[in-house]
Amino acid sequence: QLQASGGGLVQAGGSLRLSCGTSVNTSDYYAIGWFRQAPGKEREGVSCMGWGGRYYSDSVQGRFTISRDNAKGTVYLQMDSLKPEDTAVYYCAALARYRSGGPCNYLIMDYWGKGTQVTVSS
Repeated sequence: QLQASGGGLVQAGGSLRLSCGTSVNTSDYYAIGWFRQAPGKEREGVSCMGWGGRYYSDSVQGRFTISRDNAKGTVYLQMDSLKPEDTAVYYCAALARYRSGGPCNYLIMDYWGKGTQVTVSS
């Protein structure tokens, strides 16, 4: 149901835009967003829409922007001022109905797409 794309290799300070295609109107989900997992680290929430607003992790606040195009069934993550520590596999995930434990907690998400690799070189 979810398909992430747009990853790649970029130099520090550069930008990438990730896209998450869905088979339904993104508003049909209670929440949808982006998560990432770096080698040897736990998966973490990066940015999500739901729970009454938009959430950004402290590490990406001010640099990343989440948005969606309901007509296209797509959620985007615009990533600017990228840093080497942003290197990870990025996943999009969705939550069908409200569940406690949020916002943007990977443990409670229902649906996951395959990840897309983002590598930021120094």
